[in-house]
Amino acid sequence: MTTRTATCSCGQLRLACEGEPVRISICHCLECQKRTGSIFAAQARYPRERVTIAGDSAQWTRRGDSGDSATFHFCPTCGSTVYWEPNGLPGFVSVATGAFADPHFPPPNVSVYDERAHNWAFAAGELPLEHYS
Repeated sequence: MTTRTATCSCGQLRLACEGEPVRISICHCLECQKRTGSIFAAQARYPRERVTIAGDSAQWTRRGDSGDSATFHFCPTCGSTVYWEPNGLPGFVSVATGAFADPHFPPPNVSVYDERAHNWAFAAGELPLEHYS
Protein backbone atom coordinates (compact mmCIF):
# COMPACT_ATOMS: atom_id res chain seq x y z
CA MET A 1 0.00 0.00 0.00
CA THR A 2 1.29 3.44 -0.93
CA THR A 3 2.05 5.88 1.89
CA ARG A 4 2.39 9.55 1.05
CA THR A 5 3.84 12.14 3.42
CA ALA A 6 2.53 15.69 3.69
CA THR A 7 4.48 18.31 5.63
CA CYS A 8 4.45 21.97 6.47
CA SER A 9 7.19 24.22 5.07
CA CYS A 10 9.55 23.70 8.01
CA GLY A 11 8.79 19.96 8.37
CA GLN A 12 7.63 20.12 12.00
CA LEU A 13 4.01 19.04 11.21
CA ARG A 14 3.82 15.78 9.23
CA LEU A 15 1.08 13.47 8.03
CA ALA A 16 1.53 9.94 6.71
CA CYS A 17 -1.45 9.05 4.50
CA GLU A 18 -1.94 5.39 3.61
CA GLY A 19 -3.49 4.30 0.33
CA GLU A 20 -5.22 6.40 -2.26
CA PRO A 21 -7.40 9.36 -1.29
CA VAL A 22 -11.15 8.80 -1.49
CA ARG A 23 -11.56 12.15 -3.24
CA ILE A 24 -9.26 14.78 -4.74
CA SER A 25 -10.86 18.14 -5.35
CA ILE A 26 -10.33 21.80 -5.98
CA CYS A 27 -12.48 24.48 -4.40
CA HIS A 28 -13.02 27.97 -5.80
CA CYS A 29 -15.05 29.34 -2.87
CA LEU A 30 -14.04 32.76 -1.64
CA GLU A 31 -13.09 31.45 1.81
CA CYS A 32 -10.63 28.94 0.31
CA GLN A 33 -9.20 31.69 -1.88
CA LYS A 34 -8.60 33.84 1.21
CA ARG A 35 -7.23 30.92 3.25
CA THR A 36 -4.71 29.82 0.63
CA GLY A 37 -3.86 33.20 -0.85
CA SER A 38 -4.37 31.55 -4.24
CA ILE A 39 -7.23 31.36 -6.71
CA PHE A 40 -8.41 27.95 -5.45
CA ALA A 41 -7.61 25.29 -2.88
CA ALA A 42 -6.63 21.71 -3.72
CA GLN A 43 -7.22 18.89 -1.27
CA ALA A 44 -7.10 15.13 -0.94
CA ARG A 45 -9.60 13.46 1.40
CA TYR A 46 -8.60 10.41 3.44
CA PRO A 47 -10.41 8.33 6.04
CA ARG A 48 -9.07 9.48 9.44
CA GLU A 49 -7.92 5.97 10.36
CA ARG A 50 -5.50 5.99 7.40
CA VAL A 51 -3.76 9.21 8.51
CA THR A 52 -0.99 9.39 11.13
CA ILE A 53 -0.22 12.89 12.42
CA ALA A 54 3.08 13.91 14.02
CA GLY A 55 4.08 17.32 15.32
CA ASP A 56 2.24 20.24 16.84
CA SER A 57 -0.52 22.18 15.16
CA ALA A 58 -2.43 25.33 15.92
CA GLN A 59 -6.12 25.22 15.03
CA TRP A 60 -8.66 27.59 13.61
CA THR A 61 -12.30 26.83 12.83
CA ARG A 62 -14.16 28.75 10.14
CA ARG A 63 -17.46 28.49 8.36
CA GLY A 64 -17.24 28.00 4.61
CA ASP A 65 -19.43 29.29 1.81
CA SER A 66 -21.62 26.17 2.22
CA GLY A 67 -22.43 27.10 5.81
CA ASP A 68 -20.55 24.08 7.19
CA SER A 69 -17.48 24.59 9.32
CA ALA A 70 -14.04 22.98 9.28
CA THR A 71 -11.17 22.98 11.73
CA PHE A 72 -7.89 23.84 10.04
CA HIS A 73 -4.55 22.65 11.41
CA PHE A 74 -1.47 24.68 10.63
CA CYS A 75 2.11 24.69 11.82
CA PRO A 76 2.63 27.14 14.69
CA THR A 77 6.23 27.67 13.52
CA CYS A 78 5.93 28.33 9.76
CA GLY A 79 2.18 28.89 9.42
CA SER A 80 1.53 26.33 6.65
CA THR A 81 -1.97 24.85 6.62
CA VAL A 82 -1.44 21.11 6.20
CA TYR A 83 -4.82 19.54 6.91
CA TRP A 84 -8.36 20.16 8.09
CA GLU A 85 -11.26 18.25 9.50
CA PRO A 86 -14.63 19.08 7.90
CA ASN A 87 -17.16 19.07 10.74
CA GLY A 88 -19.86 17.85 8.34
CA LEU A 89 -17.76 14.79 7.41
CA PRO A 90 -16.68 13.17 10.66
CA GLY A 91 -14.11 10.45 10.17
CA PHE A 92 -12.34 12.20 7.27
CA VAL A 93 -9.29 14.42 6.98
CA SER A 94 -8.63 16.76 4.06
CA VAL A 95 -4.96 17.29 3.26
CA ALA A 96 -3.64 20.21 1.21
CA THR A 97 -2.27 18.54 -1.92
CA GLY A 98 0.59 21.03 -2.09
CA ALA A 99 1.79 19.74 1.30
CA PHE A 100 2.73 16.47 -0.42
CA ALA A 101 5.18 18.42 -2.65
CA ASP A 102 4.70 15.77 -5.33
CA PRO A 103 4.24 16.95 -8.93
CA HIS A 104 3.01 13.43 -9.76
CA PHE A 105 0.18 13.48 -7.21
CA PRO A 106 -3.06 12.42 -8.91
CA PRO A 107 -5.14 15.25 -10.38
CA PRO A 108 -8.48 16.36 -8.93
CA ASN A 109 -11.67 14.73 -10.14
CA VAL A 110 -14.07 17.15 -8.44
CA SER A 111 -14.36 20.94 -8.70
CA VAL A 112 -16.68 22.92 -6.43
CA TYR A 113 -17.92 26.52 -6.48
CA ASP A 114 -16.99 26.90 -10.14
CA GLU A 115 -19.17 30.01 -10.30
CA ARG A 116 -16.60 31.74 -8.04
CA ALA A 117 -13.60 30.65 -10.09
CA HIS A 118 -11.36 33.31 -11.59
CA ASN A 119 -12.24 33.63 -15.25
CA TRP A 120 -8.87 32.24 -16.37
CA ALA A 121 -8.56 29.40 -13.82
CA PHE A 122 -9.60 26.59 -16.15
CA ALA A 123 -7.53 27.97 -19.04
CA ALA A 124 -4.25 28.37 -17.13
CA GLY A 125 -2.42 25.92 -19.41
CA GLU A 126 -3.39 27.98 -22.45
CA LEU A 127 -2.20 31.37 -21.16
CA PRO A 128 0.72 32.98 -23.03
CA LEU A 129 3.14 32.74 -20.12
CA GLU A 130 6.89 33.12 -19.90
CA HIS A 131 8.37 29.99 -18.29
CA TYR A 132 11.39 29.90 -15.98
CA SER A 133 13.12 27.14 -14.04
